[in-house]
Amino acid sequence: MNITALIEKEIAKTKELIIEYKEFTKPIAPENAIGRISRMDAINNKTINEAALRKSETKLKNLEIALKNVDDPSFGKCAKCGGEIPLQRIMLVPQSRFCVNCAR
Repeated sequence: MNITALIEKEIAKTKELIIEYKEFTKPIAPENAIGRISRMDAINNKTINEAALRKSETKLKNLEIALKNVDDPSFGKCAKCGGEIPLQRIMLVPQSRFCVNCAR
């Protein structure tokens, strides 16, 4: 599988996750009689899902940038040190702009 196809596949998967997270982060109606403890759990879960939603939206933005830049000669080069980003890293994290050392 080439890098473009991998990025497109990851974009589709991330968009599906965003839809799920948006469903999980809908407001919790106060009139729902789910009990105080259950309501607190629901609010806590909503907060966790909101953080996951923000992370997924950031990932989607980075993937879309990577897809636009895949044909650029600088694609696959570290934005910090200019060295080559290993192909394995690009395949695992296609939105990454840094090599492993610079990402630390």
